[in-house]
Amino acid sequence: MGQQINLNTSGMQCIGAYLAKPAGTPKGGIVVVQEIFGVNAHVRSVADGFAALGYTAIAPAFFDHVETGVELDYGDDGFKRGRELVGQIGFERAVEDVASAADSIRSAGRIGVVGYCWGGTVALLAATRLALPAVSYYGARNVAFLTEKPRAPVQFHFGEKDTSIPAEAVQKHREAYPDMEVFTYPAGHAFNRDVDPGHYDAASARLALDHTLAFFNKNLRAG
Repeated sequence: MGQQINLNTSGMQCIGAYLAKPAGTPKGGIVVVQEIFGVNAHVRSVADGFAALGYTAIAPAFFDHVETGVELDYGDDGFKRGRELVGQIGFERAVEDVASAADSIRSAGRIGVVGYCWGGTVALLAATRLALPAVSYYGARNVAFLTEKPRAPVQFHFGEKDTSIPAEAVQKHREAYPDMEVFTYPAGHAFNRDVDPGHYDAASARLALDHTLAFFNKNLRAG
């Protein structure tokens, strides 16, 4: 079970964050980057899951820059409000917040990033701009940034039935980053969101997690 903490960010503003720690010595640290729905129960459970697997995990509450404690549902109203909020936050501020979150858990060892949907694109930018190893799940906004060169390894996950990320967009990732891992699954968008039966695909989520853990085991290990 994690805890809520305050996180210093650039511009002398604090935002909230959800911090989950492992029982023993951490294998490293992971910044968990939300979808457009805030640090809700699902995002907290993702952080708890990585902590249970041995990592110190932190999920910054990016929306605190605009409104404190935002937790949106997955209906039309939540989707609309989430899109408004990520538009107000912008990617530059989000990347700055990832840097602040990473600094806050440096004692855990090497730090990586994992992000989902909007957060998947933030994760990609963490690799290109912060040199942090990153895992990007169905980043629908990635294509606009594929001209940026990663300064750390990146791993990508996409659903083959995701209408928001067509096959040609996935192919652009392979062409832009031929040395990076790009995995696809027989699933739609948000297949890792286990609280949403309309999107969750258990088999795909398990396989993607296996790939994610292998990535972090390789890129966050000491020495």
